[in-house]
Amino acid sequence: MSILRAVTAVTAVLVLAGCSAADGPDRKAPSAASSGPAAVPSAAAPAGGRPDRQHAGWRDSDIPTFGPAPAPQKITVPPGGSAPYLLRIPTTQKVAFLTIDDGFVKHPEAPKLIAAARVPVTLFLTTDAIADDPDYFRPMIDAGAVVEAHTITHSNLRGRPYAFQKRELCGSADKLASLYQRRPVLFRPPFGNKDATTLRAAHDCGLKAGFMWKETVHKGKVRFQEGKRVQPGDIILMHFRKAFVKDFLAALRAIKKAGLTPALLEDYV
Repeated sequence: MSILRAVTAVTAVLVLAGCSAADGPDRKAPSAASSGPAAVPSAAAPAGGRPDRQHAGWRDSDIPTFGPAPAPQKITVPPGGSAPYLLRIPTTQKVAFLTIDDGFVKHPEAPKLIAAARVPVTLFLTTDAIADDPDYFRPMIDAGAVVEAHTITHSNLRGRPYAFQKRELCGSADKLASLYQRRPVLFRPPFGNKDATTLRAAHDCGLKAGFMWKETVHKGKVRFQEGKRVQPGDIILMHFRKAFVKDFLAALRAIKKAGLTPALLEDYV
């Protein structure tokens, strides 16, 4: 319990790169077009023996391979009228958590890449961002991705009235439930910005916890808040952007380099 509170307490000073102004050019961009040939079998085969297929901007062999994640050790969420807010999961298990935000840019390779990677991911989706094509995310869900709440309009919640924040959070969760037959239990406020009202509104919406991050990925580069390596329990943030393929592979390589395994955030909360 004391570890969880300590983790929660430091988040206020660590709002760095999530859903930042850098998202602007990508947020309302049209779906990225494929930049390479259609997937075809290749004569070469990776160590696993499967055909090394060429896709648009990536090959099967570009994806790091991982063993199974350990049996999850759930954390204890403190009781009370506010949802906790975490930037990492307090665990010594050799796992990290990959989260993907928004949904404005619908890269055609993202569903295929997530399915091919066979790793768990959490999608914090903004309902206005996915409204034009909610079916785009269904193959990711079929591959094991879990959808959580990221508000309706991607507005900055900090400092806004309770009614506004509750509408953004509850409305998002309700809409995602109607689309994907599962109501979110976790949330991420846009830009990582929140206040005490946010955490109270989230709790009242039935959301168990909110999440920030320890690493961000943009244009194929992983940026660390501390040190130069992903640590056990770290939460990694990336977005549905034009550079999705580079970002996704960079995140997995950073997890692999650290000797960790991708795990599902929902299994720990």
